[in-house]
Amino acid sequence: MKVINTIQALRDELSAVRGQGKTIGLVPTMGALHEGHASLVRRSVEENGVTVVSIFLNPTQFNDKRDLERYPRTLEADCALLESCGATFVFAPTVKEIYPEPDTRVFSYPPTDSVMEGAHRPGHFNGVCQIVSKLFSYVEPDRGYFGEKDFQQIAVIRRMVADLGFHLEIVPCPVVREASGLAMSSRNTLLTDAERLTAAYIYRILRESKTWAAERGVEAVREQVINDINAIEGLEVEYYSIVDGITLADVHSWDESESIVGCITVYCGQKPIRLIDHIRYK
Repeated sequence: MKVINTIQALRDELSAVRGQGKTIGLVPTMGALHEGHASLVRRSVEENGVTVVSIFLNPTQFNDKRDLERYPRTLEADCALLESCGATFVFAPTVKEIYPEPDTRVFSYPPTDSVMEGAHRPGHFNGVCQIVSKLFSYVEPDRGYFGEKDFQQIAVIRRMVADLGFHLEIVPCPVVREASGLAMSSRNTLLTDAERLTAAYIYRILRESKTWAAERGVEAVREQVINDINAIEGLEVEYYSIVDGITLADVHSWDESESIVGCITVYCGQKPIRLIDHIRYK
């Protein structure tokens, strides 16, 4: 495995790879890697001749400076994990390398990027599109691998790929969970052991809500999930939206769409850590 820090060096390496007729898989990450990331890398290694993993803590997708400052940074451990997974290249550039000048591009794909995370984190998806579009242009991958934990992000990236005419396959990969059911996240490392146990109630209640859906309407299920999670000491729901799985527009009845997903964001702990998850109803 080779660690690369500049765009030109990355392009040089990948040019040689293409000359050998190998397919390229890309796994974009912000570092602080865990088993969820590892599952993406292993899948890319299985399906491609070469796997590139980017590690870049992208400042343009953080609308809260404090959130950016406390995001875990574990490059040495990340590289060790990636080597064990069979990654070919790690692209770990500096901010100046990626943004020598401010990126003034504006991406807009409503309602996909304007609801849920888009509404609560202004500018977040614009920053996501800025960095992912840059990575796609540097790497020119055949496939890009993204975890379904960030369900809305995948929908936004699909819109961006179609808009900009990138020629690659977006490969969504299943959520990897801890034994408790808590969705694996780099932010979980910021939770205490007790808070981690508390956070496990998020998915437990989401999973229970699937049994209510047969007897209750969409709004009743939404309200019950919010009330049940807020009743747990140490948890506070920011939003819970039940949406069409493709457009991300709110649905109002279970027969309104063939794909219905509940997407949630919850704050957990004394120094509240923002956690996201989702559940498929159909």
